[in-house]
Amino acid sequence: MAADPNAPSASEYIVHHLTHWQNKPQTEIVDFSVFNLDSIFFSILLGVLGCFFLWKAARRATSGVPGRFQAAVEILVEMVESEAKGIVHNANSRKLVAPLALTIFVWIFLLNAMDLLPLDFLPEVWKLIVGATGGDVSHAYMRSVPTADLSVTMGMSVSVLLICLYYNVKNKGVGGWAHELVCAPFGTSKNPIFAVILGVVNLSMQLIEFVAKTVSHGMRLFGNMYAGELVFMLIALLGGAWAFSFAPSGLMLLLLHVVAGWAWAVFHILIITLQAFVFMMLTLVYIGQAHDSH
Repeated sequence: MAADPNAPSASEYIVHHLTHWQNKPQTEIVDFSVFNLDSIFFSILLGVLGCFFLWKAARRATSGVPGRFQAAVEILVEMVESEAKGIVHNANSRKLVAPLALTIFVWIFLLNAMDLLPLDFLPEVWKLIVGATGGDVSHAYMRSVPTADLSVTMGMSVSVLLICLYYNVKNKGVGGWAHELVCAPFGTSKNPIFAVILGVVNLSMQLIEFVAKTVSHGMRLFGNMYAGELVFMLIALLGGAWAFSFAPSGLMLLLLHVVAGWAWAVFHILIITLQAFVFMMLTLVYIGQAHDSH
C-alpha cells in the first residue's frame, strides 16, 4: 500500500494550521484592516464563558461549607486580591484593578487552554461547515488559540498601557505627570542648558520604557503560546508519519507520538497557567508603578 498522494506535506500541514480565518487576505506586514475572525470569535466566546462562571460562583456563594467550585473560585479571588493589595497601595484603585486582574487571569487561562484541544478537531469541524455551505475546503482556515495570535496579545498589552496612562494622569495630574516625564529618572538641573538636555534624555528614557514594557508584555505571552502550538503540530506529524508508515519502525513513531503528546500536554498545563499568572502580575506591577511618584 502507498501513502495518499493528495495528503499534505509536513510544511503544508503546518502552514495551513498557522493560517488565520481572516476577513480578507493580508498583503502587508502591518494592515489594520485585516481581522483574524477566529481569534475574535474565540476571545469573545471564552471571555463570556469566563464571566458567566465567575458570576455563577458569586451567585451560588454560601456562608457555610463551600463546594469544590466555590472553594476554587474563592482561593483564586483571595490570591488575586492579596497580590493586588501588595502591589497597588491605593484602596480606591484596587476596586477596579483587583477585578481587572482576576478577569485577565481567568480570560488568558481559558484562551491558553484551547491549546489542549486535539489539534485537528476544530479545524476539521470547520472544514465540514465550510464544505456543507459550498465553500472551498482547502482554504477553510481555523486557529483556536487566540493567545498564539500576536494581534491579540499586543492588543491586551496596549490596553494595559492605556490603563497605566490613565492612572498616571488621575493620580499625579497632567502637570505632575508631565513634570515626572522630564525629570525622572536622572533628575533636573538649575542650569537651563543642562535642564533641557536632562529633560530630553529623561523623556526619551520614559518613552522607551513605556514601549519596551508594552512590547515585552505582549510578546512574552505570544511567544510561549506560539511555540507550544508548534510543538503540538510536530507531535501531530509523528502520528501522521505513523499512519502512512507500514514498516516495523512505524510502531516506534506511534509510541513516540503518544508519549510525547501526553508529556507535552501535561507540561503545557503548567505553561498555560504560568503565562496567565505572569501576564496578570505584570499588569498589576505596571499599574502599581503608575501610582508611584519619582
